[in-house]
Amino acid sequence: MEQLEGLAPMILFLVLMVAAIYFLMIRPQRKRQKEQQELLERIRSGEKVITSSGIYGQVESVSEDTVVLKVESGATIRVAKSS
Repeated sequence: MEQLEGLAPMILFLVLMVAAIYFLMIRPQRKRQKEQQELLERIRSGEKVITSSGIYGQVESVSEDTVVLKVESGATIRVAKSS
């Protein structure tokens, strides 16, 4: 019985650590992912965008997985929606 009483604070500490990790790391990451996904779903033709690799362009067309961009030189490039 005494061993059980000694484990209670340790178990409580572990539960608190897991909760802290969740609220400080996992939850904010999920929120950012959700916001990023919503942003990608709102992309429309004619909008000016910058890809994660630094390419500036105007959206020509949008499909499920890709976006066609018209860059300053007039060329069009197809990029993954996730970039």
